Amino acid sequence: MAERPLGGKGLKTVADFVRFGASRFNEAGLCFAHGTDNAVDEALALVLHALHLPAHPPLPAELFHARLTRPERAEVVALLHRRIEEGVPAAYLTGEAWFAGLRFEVDRRVLVPRSPLAELIEEGFHPWLDGGRVRRILDLGTGSGCIAVACAHAFPDARVDAVDSSPAALDVARRNVALHGLEGRVQVLESDLFEGLGGGPNRHAGTRYDLIVSNPPYVPDEEMAGLPPEFRAEPAPALAGGRDGLDVVGRIVEEAPRWLAPEGTLVVEVGASPVVRAALESRFDLPFVWLDAARGGEGVFLLNQRDF
Repeated sequence: MAERPLGGKGLKTVADFVRFGASRFNEAGLCFAHGTDNAVDEALALVLHALHLPAHPPLPAELFHARLTRPERAEVVALLHRRIEEGVPAAYLTGEAWFAGLRFEVDRRVLVPRSPLAELIEEGFHPWLDGGRVRRILDLGTGSGCIAVACAHAFPDARVDAVDSSPAALDVARRNVALHGLEGRVQVLESDLFEGLGGGPNRHAGTRYDLIVSNPPYVPDEEMAGLPPEFRAEPAPALAGGRDGLDVVGRIVEEAPRWLAPEGTLVVEVGASPVVRAALESRFDLPFVWLDAARGGEGVFLLNQRDF
């Protein structure tokens, strides 16, 4: 395979190509918001993938000075070139992403897993939630299934219903549930939010959840128009939240009380946009608790059944 026009002649080691890729990414003005937040980490993820080396655990320091073979150099340069030319998140090029310390398969049918919810799930939503009482969990808009799977790991005694209205996304979610061996505890269901969970012969009719968690579409129309190419590469219905970002979020808040257990908790991500937060607090006179994540991220609120 010939090296692409991106260049790379004279580069020899892993460190050389990470530095080279980071420089070219910054030069191209790429956006980093899908698992990394800087050009160096993005380049490292792609270099390691091209070399068939794991991203987790971290690469031993001595391997950064390992010299690449000619075919390896060609593979690395080709992948770095694709990242620039296609303008898509690195996860779509590698086919994988990490969430709450877990590996997930991803493609363009789903959002790239990323959310401050990961940290909150790892901590069992402590101190806001008594994990020992959690037996039923609902993940609304599951996408890749990352939240549902992470919740199943964090709450080993719980069963999880993972719902989405997109059959294509559900295919990816089912793969990830199987990847983690959770078919017996995580049920993947097609449903437009709560609609497919109750009524008639549906076996989920009457179910109440100890925890409902969601990362729904919440990007306001005005912000959708200005998203970088990396975000526009993702499925728009999983991002677009309507004029004020509340098309889906509002439905969740309105309908959740009927599905929460008496001591149940609702946790929803609505992002950092002040437009969305202001609209939410204006529409609903509720005691929203805004959660902080030590590793960064904001815009996650919590409500208990008694708050409604």
